[in-house]
Amino acid sequence: MPNERLRAAMAAGGWTYAPLADKVEVDPKSVERWVNLARTPRRATAMLAAETLGEDVHALWPALRQARPARAVSPELVTLYDQRADIPTSTFVDMLTQAREHIDVLVYAAVFLHEAYPRLNDLLRERADDGCAVRIAIGDPDSTNVQQRGADERFGHGIESRCRLALMHYRPLARVPGIEVRTHTTTLYNSIYRADDQALVNAHVWGVNAYGAPVWHLRRSGKGGMFDTYASSFDAVWETATPVREG
Repeated sequence: MPNERLRAAMAAGGWTYAPLADKVEVDPKSVERWVNLARTPRRATAMLAAETLGEDVHALWPALRQARPARAVSPELVTLYDQRADIPTSTFVDMLTQAREHIDVLVYAAVFLHEAYPRLNDLLRERADDGCAVRIAIGDPDSTNVQQRGADERFGHGIESRCRLALMHYRPLARVPGIEVRTHTTTLYNSIYRADDQALVNAHVWGVNAYGAPVWHLRRSGKGGMFDTYASSFDAVWETATPVREG
């Protein structure tokens, strides 16, 4: 049975076999088979053809709706921790110490780092002095999202005071060249600690404090993976955040 939806889409756009084949880099006979024999192209080719025709790829080839087999383990997953409390402070410190280009921290407060490692600010200054770009985004204690997080965790106003404490810790870094500190008002689904191509991602679970929630240690292995998903999330929050004045 012919693929009439594909035939109609091509006719509507004035496409014939050869031009469409040239556009998606296949043989014209392949396009002919797509139409007359209802053959389904490979996913990447189908997506390019659908984009060229201005159509939904699944409307043209419903067979592509079938789920692809899931990987048992992501190649970017180094370690999965049941909860943040299981991670030695040295894991965070070592990762940040090894950074040469990027350090990004996205949290609400995470004062545990300064409490467990009082030299954290010195470490960040040293990284910045060596040319590493450091960006710290902490929660705005006056944000309704921060306040709601406190209510969800049943801490009352505890998280707001911890955000203020975090601001006290990080504010002196706002005057350091190479370091930027901002406050954000977003709903935080994950805390992110990035150092170059490694990241520790602390999930947030309703009713559970961050120290009791899982953490995955990621190492970037290629474009478009899990690491890039979280790196892009950081960038999106950073664009909405407010710079902290020097103090």
